[in-house]
Amino acid sequence: MKLIHPVKEMQEAAASAKRGGRRIALVPTMGALHEGHAACIRKARDQGAAVAVSIYVNPTQFGPHEDFKQYPRDLDNDVALCVRESVDVIFAPSDAEIYPAWSGVNAGGANSAQASTWVEETALTNRFEGDRRPGHLRGVSTVVSKLFNIVQPDVAAFGQKDYQQLKVVQRMVRDLCYPIEVVSVPTLREADGLALSSRNRYLSAEERPQAAVLWKALSVALDMFNEGERNVHRIETAMHRAVQLAPAARLDYAEVADAETLEPATEAKSGNIVLIAAYFGKTRLIDNLIL
Repeated sequence: MKLIHPVKEMQEAAASAKRGGRRIALVPTMGALHEGHAACIRKARDQGAAVAVSIYVNPTQFGPHEDFKQYPRDLDNDVALCVRESVDVIFAPSDAEIYPAWSGVNAGGANSAQASTWVEETALTNRFEGDRRPGHLRGVSTVVSKLFNIVQPDVAAFGQKDYQQLKVVQRMVRDLCYPIEVVSVPTLREADGLALSSRNRYLSAEERPQAAVLWKALSVALDMFNEGERNVHRIETAMHRAVQLAPAARLDYAEVADAETLEPATEAKSGNIVLIAAYFGKTRLIDNLIL
């Protein structure tokens, strides 16, 4: 396995793989790898391609008061997981490599950027994370576009837990004619249903068991739908009530939406997406399921 830091070296390695007739599968990550990332790596491996994992905490997808400085970074453990999963290449660039127009990264997110070129999807980013975290999805689209240009993958694997991000990347690939297949990887969960996330490690001992209420609320929505409920307001109200049972939880949103447009559902239908976000202390977690 190779560990590469410079963009030029990654481009050369990708070009060499292509000349050798190999396909490339990319798993973009911000590090702090866990079994959810391992599932994405295995999905990428299933494509019969050389697997590249990018590890980069992208400052442009963090807001001024978010957790960019605190975001967990543990390259040694990340490398160990990638070795275990037979990854071919880890691409772990510096900020100066990804944003060369910057004289330096002022931690605080997109507003501090000196770069003047951005990739921004405008139809799917008006609600949910796009509304709550201004600039976040623009930062995601921009850095993923850069990674696609650097690594030149044939396939890219993204976890379904970050559903809106997944749909935005799929739309970007379609609209910008990237010759890349974006594959979705189902969310992995703890025994109590909590979706695996690098941010789970922020939870206190008191908050951690209460965070499972996100899955409980999603399960309430699914149970109601399976029992014949189609009224979106009643489903969403029941989700709100479920979250209120956890004293540490502060609900941000719990909504039923069209799975492709992310517009509000007027009537619950098979294939709709249910999205939820809540704070547990200072930790904000998101989750979803498809009806």
